[in-house]
Amino acid sequence: MSNDASPQSHRAINLSKKFELFSEQWQPKVIAEMNDYQFKIARLEGDFIWHDHKDTDETFIVLEGELRIDFRDGAVTLKAGEMYVVPKGIEHKPFAEKEVKLMLIEPRGVANTGHESSQRTAQNDIWI
Repeated sequence: MSNDASPQSHRAINLSKKFELFSEQWQPKVIAEMNDYQFKIARLEGDFIWHDHKDTDETFIVLEGELRIDFRDGAVTLKAGEMYVVPKGIEHKPFAEKEVKLMLIEPRGVANTGHESSQRTAQNDIWI
């Protein structure tokens, strides 16, 4: 499926309305593209798996809730309105005690579990 918001439509993307379209967790949904980058929204709750992205940084922007990103040498906690860029090649593991709504920014085709494969691996390029 392709982006239904063509440049000529001049319509804002309403994040709240997009979140109303799905309830599953750990399954990022694409809402826009800019060059080769995708803007994805996701609902997260619980623990993820340790993984990294060998070829790209990954940006987490928390919209609602609180997200902790664990690293092998520490952690960062993000609250609503905060963001963090995980550098490429750095192992990390997101965790949310209660559901978090967030936006991810990463190149098209990047797997959410990096080079790891698990039950948390989501299908790419699912547009809403």
